[in-house]
Amino acid sequence: MANLEHANWFLRVLFLGLSCIVVASVLLAQRGREMFIRRIPGLSAIEEAVGRATEMGRPIFFSPGLDSINIVTLQALAILSYIVRLAAQQATRIIVGLRSPTVFPVAEEAVREAYQAAGRPENFHSEDIRFVSDEQFAYALGAVGIMSREEVATNFLFGAFYAEALILTENGRALGALQVAGCPEPTQIPFFIATCDYVVIGDEYYAASAYLTREPTLTGSLVGQDICKALLIALVVLGVGLATATGGADSFLVTWLKGG
Repeated sequence: MANLEHANWFLRVLFLGLSCIVVASVLLAQRGREMFIRRIPGLSAIEEAVGRATEMGRPIFFSPGLDSINIVTLQALAILSYIVRLAAQQATRIIVGLRSPTVFPVAEEAVREAYQAAGRPENFHSEDIRFVSDEQFAYALGAVGIMSREEVATNFLFGAFYAEALILTENGRALGALQVAGCPEPTQIPFFIATCDYVVIGDEYYAASAYLTREPTLTGSLVGQDICKALLIALVVLGVGLATATGGADSFLVTWLKGG
């Protein structure tokens, strides 16, 4: 409640109500209620991208971005685990190129566990989890070198990317690789849109775990948050409408928001 220390009673009630919506959605999902999640093309394309590499008999390259361990990288590793399970079922090799030393052991363990979950522990090869460089552009050039030497059929770029993004995707495009990218950085999304086949944008990136796994707790939480967002948008529109209709005078809702 520290963040609500200076909130008025209306905001406290609103916060409690939104929290209840999320909890109720999670409980309904855990009890078997089917939750609707709209189709996200970039995530739906993952299976197609893995299948393409399988058909061509060529490996997949995955980059979890440049950041060390944080929420963006952890989400990228969750997506990596899903992709590895798909690739393992089809006996398709996947190469992971890493920039951060702290991410290396976590990524290696995530890939190992994914192979075990797919029932193919013998397909795990530690040499396919590669530390490239901790320097930004050295990493980009090293990753491009891996793409070229291994003749990858598919590139997955999920995580935090910066100025090196275009180097990675332009070279991947030149190699003819199918590219799927996801990044929460607004400054890099346009470059991915211009050079990749599929792009996961904004909040879609953080919805990936729920979308791919359909795990009830994650799915319920995602749907509950979407309902809360819709209610907040409606509340803002209602407040603007009432303020406009009253000629700038405080409406009942505006008075509530001010704590009057």
